[in-house]
Amino acid sequence: MAGPHPFATHLQKAAAAGPHRLWTPEDGALPSIYLSHGAPPLFEDTLWMDEMFAWARSLPKPRAIVIVSAHWESAPLSVSSTQANTTPVYDFGGFDPLYYRMRYDTPDASDLATQLLSVLPDTETVYEHRDRGLDHGAWVPLKVMYPDADVPVLQMSIPTHDPARLLALGERLRPLRDQGVLVIGSGFMTHGLRFLRDYRLDAEAPGWSAEFDAWAADALKRGDVEELSAFRDRAPGMPYAHPTVEHFTPLFVTLGAATDPEAPVTTTVDGFFMGLAKRSFQAA
Repeated sequence: MAGPHPFATHLQKAAAAGPHRLWTPEDGALPSIYLSHGAPPLFEDTLWMDEMFAWARSLPKPRAIVIVSAHWESAPLSVSSTQANTTPVYDFGGFDPLYYRMRYDTPDASDLATQLLSVLPDTETVYEHRDRGLDHGAWVPLKVMYPDADVPVLQMSIPTHDPARLLALGERLRPLRDQGVLVIGSGFMTHGLRFLRDYRLDAEAPGWSAEFDAWAADALKRGDVEELSAFRDRAPGMPYAHPTVEHFTPLFVTLGAATDPEAPVTTTVDGFFMGLAKRSFQAA
């Protein structure tokens, strides 16, 4: 790659943007968000990094972040290490060695863990994996959005793919938004990697990817949670868009954490990356 790496240029832009104003109670509840996170190639996509950083800067800097990523499916409910500077999970292969040296050293998250436990049922046993850092569905987008790594972060596992149960989990997280905690569902709006024929970053979207994205955009615009919940049977492009469902189901945690899960959402990023829909949104 000739010239400086695109992520190095991104860091220069982020530094030039100046300090990020911290959330205060006067700001009211932060939105809940769903983002299409990308693997290390995200660090090579200038447009995407600009979009993600601008999105983060359009909101006050959160006091803490709770994120559910497609890449940690585990029941019962579990959380990543609360300790500061825990080594990330490099759960990808075949990329530049640079990406295996990257870190995202966030502060101690013990206080956030206490907040999280306070909104979960007393009957819910939550396991902390003391040696588990953030996986790439968490640290890759957060490194772009909050490159200073100065916000405490806890990753929660996905304990189920049942939309109703994930909506209920998101609802439990809703009060955290009033405390300046950003609730994130991290996946990818379409994720049929095995069915791609063109791996260029600007590849044209296959029909199954474009059709699923248009269907999801319409349902989200209408606040049709019932339609979204029936995606396996009703969405065009299935099962190619999601041969496995873990990149779509974090969306239900985001919607559950919204004040009104059936209200229209605000799309913040759209378009395609290697033909996959990178649609992302926030819910009030």
